[in-house]
Amino acid sequence: MQQNKMSLNKDLVLIGGGHSHAIVLKMWGMKQIPGVRVTLITPTLDTPYSGMLPGHIAGLYSHDECHIDLQKLAKFAQAQLYLDRAVGLDLKNHKVICANGSAVDFDVLSIDIGSTPATISVSGATEYAIAAKPVPQLLEHWYQLLENFSKNQQKSLSIAIVGGGAGGVELALSMQSHLQQILAQNKQPIHNIKINLFQRHDVLLPNYHQSVQRQFQRILTNRGINLYLGESVCQIAPQKNINQTLETFDIKCESGLVVECHKIFWVTQASAPQWLKSTGLGTDEADFILVNDTLQSQTHPEVFAAGDIATMVNHPRPKAGVFAVRQGKPLFENLQRVLLGKSLKPYRPQQQYLSLIGTGDQRAIATKGIFTSPPHPLVWCWKDRIDRRFMEQFDKGLEALRLK
Repeated sequence: MQQNKMSLNKDLVLIGGGHSHAIVLKMWGMKQIPGVRVTLITPTLDTPYSGMLPGHIAGLYSHDECHIDLQKLAKFAQAQLYLDRAVGLDLKNHKVICANGSAVDFDVLSIDIGSTPATISVSGATEYAIAAKPVPQLLEHWYQLLENFSKNQQKSLSIAIVGGGAGGVELALSMQSHLQQILAQNKQPIHNIKINLFQRHDVLLPNYHQSVQRQFQRILTNRGINLYLGESVCQIAPQKNINQTLETFDIKCESGLVVECHKIFWVTQASAPQWLKSTGLGTDEADFILVNDTLQSQTHPEVFAAGDIATMVNHPRPKAGVFAVRQGKPLFENLQRVLLGKSLKPYRPQQQYLSLIGTGDQRAIATKGIFTSPPHPLVWCWKDRIDRRFMEQFDKGLEALRLK
């Protein structure tokens, strides 16, 4: 086997710096294969950890605390870092096409690029709404909003979140908490802020147990967040009043409801990037890459996929960060095995999983199956400890491994 390792002359290319690939890079740095060149293609030098992102929006974590340093990880894995965005694949010739026009050769390819909210079908959403993903653009808009709000705290601000899943609910609570903190510090009335949450289903968090749905509806109502359940947004239109200091939009729903807002954040059902459609990879009806139990593409065994961008044919699961994290180790192992010509190992994700959902005020709810806890500071401390431990492996953990 040592002879086979030494004779390898192969290229492993990773597209995207998602949770699964972050774990792959860390494990690759600990156990490299001689003769395999690793390249990471990513448009950013860091990647957000989804578990801590709502806490960052709420002002509880700094940017560095909730972002994984991909440059440091790539260096640890002795991988080439290619700062660009993939926009296509030439699967016949095994090339990744990048936005700058260059092509990167691969023998084995892995894709972990997450997802984007679906906005195409709603008039005005692409032009006027701020998508929750990609996260760097979301944060850029949020930082600008915070800066403008801090300078004009006397003026009312109305924010809309479209999408009542876990992401939309956490975003609404986190944004409200941070903005109210700013007002409280300056002794301004908190009624200057209006948060409006639109959900096309009749319930919040439709993928969760009824106990979770009831808890969060109660929390949002008690916090004064305006809930519009069973309302499908069909149009976003800018108002044409030139005397307004803030750009204002009308959110129009299929029911005829119209709500006026200044900022709109879009956190709807996930969709895949458009460029995947033309690659020839087998995809589901939402254009996510279909993978088998080994995380290989159904149609192209030299291509792997993990995280939100992948749909496991035999084990479909919600698009949640917990699954991307759990896929990291089996993805690493199967990438190494395919490069070495070994048989691959199947991976079966768990049926039930623990969710710790923050409420933006240093409290959180724990839920698994039919069990749901009330929001409590101890649950937040538990979540905080888990999240910080996860992030430590890419910072202090790498330093410790280098010293071994």
